[in-house]
Amino acid sequence: MSSSVDVILPCLDEAEALPALLAEIPSSYRAIVVDNGSTDGSGRIAAELGATVVTAERRGYGAAVHAGLLAATAPIVVCCDADGSFDMRQLERVVDPVRRGEADLVLGRRVAVTGSAWPVHARVANAVLLWFVRRRMQVGLRDLGPMRAADRERLVRLGIVDRRSGYPLELVLRARRAGWRIDEVPVDYRPRVGRSKVTGTVSGTVQAVGDMLRMLRRYA
Repeated sequence: MSSSVDVILPCLDEAEALPALLAEIPSSYRAIVVDNGSTDGSGRIAAELGATVVTAERRGYGAAVHAGLLAATAPIVVCCDADGSFDMRQLERVVDPVRRGEADLVLGRRVAVTGSAWPVHARVANAVLLWFVRRRMQVGLRDLGPMRAADRERLVRLGIVDRRSGYPLELVLRARRAGWRIDEVPVDYRPRVGRSKVTGTVSGTVQAVGDMLRMLRRYA
């Protein structure tokens, strides 16, 4: 039986987080783990646990998400980090408004369950970036988080080209220009499992913000 929702999980060395994360995904959803150069057996573990595994040869967050989107076949897709920081049992919070036709793009607004879940430097960077987005594009979002849901075919037609950390912002900007109804709902944000490779580090956060600011200048 085909799934009504495909869950795209960009993955780089998340072997430690995958078992618990995949166990939380509703049985009616299909997990698509996109291996983006893992060296810890993440792809093998995901396959053994029943996930569909695809490989993104090009490194980068956007490249991994795009590969998962091309592999997806369900009417609705959800994208989410594979590091265990999100409760997969809350996926329906972002999916339901899309399914009911109340929104075209729904983002999960992160609500940290502990002080260590969302590092201060990443939280400040997110706030500064969203200030620019609200000011220049009139998009009333409070978070540009990595959990989001949308109609798969419409998402493909948006033609997002960024293959690095600017992907989430380009998605919002293109959706805004296309007249999409964009909404956000609160979701729990937990400490990630294992070592962070991007936004959990200062250098990774700087790189992500740089990619997004370049994207904002291009569209504003």
